[in-house]
Amino acid sequence: MNKPLRIAIVGGGPGGLTLARLLRVNGFAATVFEREAHALQRPQGGTLDLHEGTGLLALERAGLAQAFGEIARYEDQGTRLLDKAGRLLFEDADCSGSRPEVDRTALRGLLLEHLPANTVRWGRALRALQPNGDGRWKLAFDDGVEGPFDLVVGADGTWSRVRPLLSPYLPQHSGLCFVEFGIDDVDRRHPALSHLVGRGKMSVEADGKCIIAQRNGNAHIRGYAIFRVPLGWVQRRFDFDRPASVRSALVEEFAGFADEILDLFRACNDSFAERPIHALPVGHHWTNRPGLTLIGDAAHVMSPFGGDGVNNAMCDAAELARLLAEHPQWTAAVAEYEMAMFERIAESAAGAAEAAATLLSHDGQALTLDLYRSHRGSGVQGPAASGP
Repeated sequence: MNKPLRIAIVGGGPGGLTLARLLRVNGFAATVFEREAHALQRPQGGTLDLHEGTGLLALERAGLAQAFGEIARYEDQGTRLLDKAGRLLFEDADCSGSRPEVDRTALRGLLLEHLPANTVRWGRALRALQPNGDGRWKLAFDDGVEGPFDLVVGADGTWSRVRPLLSPYLPQHSGLCFVEFGIDDVDRRHPALSHLVGRGKMSVEADGKCIIAQRNGNAHIRGYAIFRVPLGWVQRRFDFDRPASVRSALVEEFAGFADEILDLFRACNDSFAERPIHALPVGHHWTNRPGLTLIGDAAHVMSPFGGDGVNNAMCDAAELARLLAEHPQWTAAVAEYEMAMFERIAESAAGAAEAAATLLSHDGQALTLDLYRSHRGSGVQGPAASGP
């Protein structure tokens, strides 16, 4: 009788947790190692739109489609595009599309609720992977070593600790930097801004700059001021230790935009963050190495334009779990997963790279308007459909 396959998943984001759930559904046990101390240690980021055939398919295979429906925000799929004077250029308020929104924290909570309590080892930041000498791997942490494991799956994001054992490539800065901000209780405290953003996402691009604001759950707006600047510029321009000065500096940077748009900055809370946008080369791949593989941003981080990141990660999880369950030889299953994933990801990676290059170009607003018009009613939200 074969011994049970020992699987370690490095990273407890949507991809890693989806994989853990799908493996369990298919009869495998897996341990997730997550560097955060607990599930609510930090905000998980903006809203996500899940797509048919990828993210929603993964939840269906995981037996979580009904539970997801209880936390999904189908009413927040709208899109608005303004010019800098505040004039409405495009609006698609149709919320009958097939890309429901969900807050990242809510999605993580859903996945955790459907895993055994001991699946995730919190506060475990991977320091190194050590070969065991027999094809298996040990995971080294500050306080000791875990393993050995037959298969280690890197689901640990842009700066993966697992990726260097498979690929020499590092994510490269796209030239774009986001300054993230938030507005609380927007419906009650700032009704004009609530209307400005609408039920979904609002964007305005002009003068080589862009603002994107997205409705999250609980009447929260998460926004991004977007600049094409070198790394380091944001830290020099904005003092995040002095929130009032950040608000003032954002208003200055977007001078010439309508006051009702600049009110987004005046109303935001004291929590700001820099989000430089990095990506791996389009077509990134590696030679299969037994016992190791990658999913999600660890495998193919790309800019957030189009909202494919989390959907690709969850689809990776679904396909890897399926092949492990169906294939008589698990090492061959991993190799097959990788080859299919490289091909599957190519289109969305190329699209994200093109969108990142187009944003803030001299005719970026016109190109975005053309994109919105061509996808009206489809649920496709265009640039930055999901926040970083």
